[in-house]
This record gives sequence, structure tokens and C-alpha cells, in this order.
Amino acid sequence: MIVRKPTDKEIENALTWSEWSKEPSTFQWSYNEKETCYILSGKAEVTDSKGNHISFTKGDWVEFEHGLNCTWKILQSIHKRYKFG
Repeated sequence: MIVRKPTDKEIENALTWSEWSKEPSTFQWSYNEKETCYILSGKAEVTDSKGNHISFTKGDWVEFEHGLNCTWKILQSIHKRYKFG
């Protein structure tokens, strides 16, 4: 799991990706392939099965690796753009 600030070019590319939104909640998730996200709004925390933890919010670039099993905790309704692979 990686959280960082994106480049201008990455933001431009992300504008063509699919969108996803979800209200505050906690749920388990598994990644069958790599996912890259650009966070448009909201705030969340993700903890993997080893206890590693990340937090992210509006403007962050987040990458989840293939095979990751984790728990999402959405603190403020989240809206993101994402792509697989």
C-alpha cells in the first residue's frame, strides 16, 4: 500500500478512469489485481492483514498491490477515480 501526492500528469490521466463513491463504513476487501486510485474527496484508513496502516484524503494517490487483503474504514464519504492493472 502506497500513499503519495500525484504529479500533474497523473491527475490528468486519472480524469478518464472509472469513479467509485461510498458512505462512511467499515468492510473487508481483497485485491485480485493492482489498483491505483486518485482520491477526489473524503477520508479513509486501510489496514492490511499484517497490521500495516495507511490513511488518505482528497488529493492523494493510493496504490494497492495484487493479492492484498485488508480492512477499509471510511471516515468521511469517499469519492475516487480508479484503474486496475
